[in-house]
Amino acid sequence: MSIPTLALYQGVHSQADFILGAGSDSGVLWAALSEVVVALAGIGTAVVFFPVARRQNETAAIGFVASRIVEGVLILVSVVSVLTILTLRHDVAGTAGADPASLVTTGHALAAVYDNAFLLSQSLMPAFNALCLGTVLYRSGLVPRILPTLGLLGAPLLLAVDLAIFFGVLDRTSPVVLLCTIPIAVWEFSLGVYLTVKGFRPAAVAALPPVPAVR
Repeated sequence: MSIPTLALYQGVHSQADFILGAGSDSGVLWAALSEVVVALAGIGTAVVFFPVARRQNETAAIGFVASRIVEGVLILVSVVSVLTILTLRHDVAGTAGADPASLVTTGHALAAVYDNAFLLSQSLMPAFNALCLGTVLYRSGLVPRILPTLGLLGAPLLLAVDLAIFFGVLDRTSPVVLLCTIPIAVWEFSLGVYLTVKGFRPAAVAALPPVPAVR
């Protein structure tokens, strides 16, 4: 979902005078809406997984819920920054006395907030998601082990390129970055398809230890 939204947000990044009224904002609004859905769906997915995942490893299950919540909150922060650009574009840019140079600077600053929130949410947090959920699924056998293996192998790659971006070693548009994100993308897509079509393996669910009783 992150790649299509980045394409829809392209006007915010590529047009220096976007905040002054250049281009259409319909794509930006659709992208913002889709990211809100992604944030809520990600948290909801973790909550749904939790009762089963905790029977295998409660620490990893809690970690997965926590990382999803962090991811969702940061996604919403990034959406707020983009919606703020649209608010300034409609309510301020066309008014008398508005300073175009200041508005452009503000627009660039808000776009930078989106980029940094994106790095910490939809780029960094999926690595922790894969480590937590991948560990549970690999050990439990709830799905074919090739699926969590993709996530467990892809997580260190994604973490490495995120650190490289963070320290300025790589640009976020570098082909190396795209290449290193492929395993995580395949893991998330294939897991979603498998669970939608087949669900958890019944025998593996039955073999899970019971939830410890609360004393």
